[in-house]
Amino acid sequence: MLVPVSRTLLKVLLQNHKVVCQISRGMRLVQFQTPHLKGPHLGLEEKDGGGVIDLSAFDPSLPKTMREFLEQGESALSVAKRALESKQPVLKRSEVTFLAPITQPDKVVCVGMNYVDHCKEQNVPVPTEPIIFSKFGSSIVGPYDDIVLPPKSKEVDWEVELAFVIGKKGKHIKATDAMAHVAGFTVAHDVSARDWQMKRNGKQWLLGKTFDTFCPLGPALVTKDCVADPHNLKICCRVNGEVVQNSSTNQMVFKTEELIEWVSQFVTLYPGDVFLTGTPPGVGVFRKPPVFLKETSLPCYFHLLALNSPLGPGRTSLICLLHDCCSSM
Repeated sequence: MLVPVSRTLLKVLLQNHKVVCQISRGMRLVQFQTPHLKGPHLGLEEKDGGGVIDLSAFDPSLPKTMREFLEQGESALSVAKRALESKQPVLKRSEVTFLAPITQPDKVVCVGMNYVDHCKEQNVPVPTEPIIFSKFGSSIVGPYDDIVLPPKSKEVDWEVELAFVIGKKGKHIKATDAMAHVAGFTVAHDVSARDWQMKRNGKQWLLGKTFDTFCPLGPALVTKDCVADPHNLKICCRVNGEVVQNSSTNQMVFKTEELIEWVSQFVTLYPGDVFLTGTPPGVGVFRKPPVFLKETSLPCYFHLLALNSPLGPGRTSLICLLHDCCSSM
């Protein structure tokens, strides 16, 4: 069964009802472009759904890309915090084009079957070791870019995922030290061509996961000091207004720290590396009958990670907006 993405509302929502976030500490880092600024720029979302502070206008010596910014470590983050606190001029949201918060990472590391309830829907055992695969960096697109449905696939599916981004280089990192290597969190859509993932290419997952545009990210990279417990977040996805994925990151089999310890046994982690931590149940392929997306020329919508939408004392909504179009290649 194909779901028309024309008039499709795809919403990906994460909420944490136990996050206490100080605005003076936490930041929503973004990459953006404007018609009047050459190349990508680094910025800060002023508030949830608000305008953007151009960090280059505050300090022209700062890098223009997130990866280079993260490579500078705490010194760059401290400049960004000063910019946030200094009430810099704000670009209107309508004036900027949001890019993915990270572009051209050294690695996009993905984790398969990392939710207990997702394993149950497949009737498979919970893994005893992380199942690691990858997407190519060329699959990354920004929060308002098209998702292109390739003619090679008729079974394109959705997967909402919590993602984290490495902020400090490391190898053989202990779980107890792992969070020191994390810059922050965002949300990814692990778009998946199930025919290529499950039936073609020797059932190796790579090709089905890494078509161009199959990794929307962002728009915001929320710094880790604003997320008290990344493993206690509500995570859900809506398609055509219907909730199709609805779970919690407390269902993750291997948490952030364990994933960093595991992967860093094999490869060096670099600032800007992106980890997609797995998806909860409710994906289209395991529905009866299976449900897949089809092309449209109209936009579909995702609501992803943002910051500082007050829900009441001691509670913070982690919601941000991602628009995507599905179109044919």
